Amino acid sequence: MDARQGGSAGTSPVGAGARQMRAWAVAAPGPIDGHPLRLVERPVPTPGPRQVRVKVSVCGVCRTVLHLAEGDLPPHGEGVVPGHEVVGYVDELGRGCTRLRLGQRVGLAWLAASCGRCRYCAAGRENLCLEPTFRGWDVDGGFAEYVLADESFAYVLPDRFDDEAAAPLLCAGIIGFRALRRAELPPGGRLGIYGFGGSAHLTAQVALADGATVHVLTRSPEDQALARALGASSVGGSSDRPPEPLDAAILFAPVGDLVPVALEALDRGGTLAVAGIHLTDIPSLDYDRHLFEERTLRSVTANTRTDGEEFLATAERIALRPTTTRYPFEAVDEALADLAHDRFGGAAVVVVSP
Repeated sequence: MDARQGGSAGTSPVGAGARQMRAWAVAAPGPIDGHPLRLVERPVPTPGPRQVRVKVSVCGVCRTVLHLAEGDLPPHGEGVVPGHEVVGYVDELGRGCTRLRLGQRVGLAWLAASCGRCRYCAAGRENLCLEPTFRGWDVDGGFAEYVLADESFAYVLPDRFDDEAAAPLLCAGIIGFRALRRAELPPGGRLGIYGFGGSAHLTAQVALADGATVHVLTRSPEDQALARALGASSVGGSSDRPPEPLDAAILFAPVGDLVPVALEALDRGGTLAVAGIHLTDIPSLDYDRHLFEERTLRSVTANTRTDGEEFLATAERIALRPTTTRYPFEAVDEALADLAHDRFGGAAVVVVSP
């Protein structure tokens, strides 16, 4: 039995006649150019109570997967299958499933399950659950032909988005949406975005649709071009000063050196939200320059299902336009290397089952 395959009670068939599937697993964390992921065969998993099995169509390539592959996030199990921007179709229902139906298209995100009992879950803050389960870290994720999921943590996706466009919404979009809220951007305010990859290019569209002025600070020429095309008021390098003081800022780049840069760009009372799950060391801060006049520095941790539902509704309402680069299933390691070296703009998506 491979316990990683589900959030709680999943089992995998065993024996010589068991059906096999292909999956990418973290063999040994290390530099992405050293190919820390391996393409392996695993038994097709069988859903347990209140689980569904999903035949994966596409899976987005999130920077968190890169952190996991390279060891910035130590894997929580040997040979875990990463991937948590999963779009697929319900292939089998476990006992007790009532919410989803066979053949239904669903999306699976980073938060695979929460305990439902702790004080944070009781307060509607399941992203801070004391016993959470994360897809592609604690349980197997979407870089596989099949994956198990707790049916209550699966999203029904808007018809507006095809599979490829829907994938980056499931982490890049949701976490950017939560980061935007954590940044407390006032109506019509001035937002600075540091780093402009898969998450940022979606968040910028939400902010622009709400009437914000958006300034993008990023090192990649491709990302700078995309920011201009989407309507950013200004575009500069990562360490450049925006042309006006910011009401709020979001740091998407996992670079701690940019924290004081972004804080110094804030106007009085402004907030900087750090959206990544991993960040390099933050340099020492000068209280007078970076924090005085009620500037705020805060982190962003995962998301609640409510965040996900509200973001998907927003994405449909504003006709969000994800920019994607497609990779075949056999090229997952290539997609991660291209992400590490900024070789594409927007988000990457792996086609698992065409």
